[in-house]
Amino acid sequence: MISVLIVDDQPLQRLGFRMLLESNPDTEVAGGGRSRILMLTTFDLDEYVHAALRAGASGFLLKDAYPEELLAGIRAVAVGDAVIAPALTRRLLDAFAQHLGDALPDGERAADPRLDTLTEREREILVAIGHGWTNGEIAERLVLSESTVKTHVGRVLAKIGARDRVQAVICAYDLGLTRPQARAETARDRRTDNRQ
Repeated sequence: MISVLIVDDQPLQRLGFRMLLESNPDTEVAGGGRSRILMLTTFDLDEYVHAALRAGASGFLLKDAYPEELLAGIRAVAVGDAVIAPALTRRLLDAFAQHLGDALPDGERAADPRLDTLTEREREILVAIGHGWTNGEIAERLVLSESTVKTHVGRVLAKIGARDRVQAVICAYDLGLTRPQARAETARDRRTDNRQ
């Protein structure tokens, strides 16, 4: 018996292939190509990320990910969420951010009611998330423990109605709290700090 996995982006094509294969006595259909895909690669190249996501992958991680990150990514993709390696997320958001924030003038952005729900510290945390900082980087820069940062991040996500950090970054851009140039400056500052 030959086992076949059907993968195609058109439902009618999948159905046609399935009917053909199931009518043949020496073939069986192992699956209909509706699997969620998490790409795992050593190549940190934007064009690979874009191609994988365009092809329907639900996530893209690098092989240097920690085991717990890989397992969390698999679980996230299994329930329908999307996952992208943090370094890649930053670059994708920087590219996407060029199109964000242009729709509203600065004054209107500042009037967003989501900002009114945040404490001053939570606003600092949202700005830090917007810069793409990890919990460890936020803790170091704001002189907080990582567990405190994690608590603040959870509260910020809940208050602004963001499902995850990616949505929080988009919100920070949308509210005018950060911009692509600020992120480039932050990366430059980090490299300078590391040299000293």
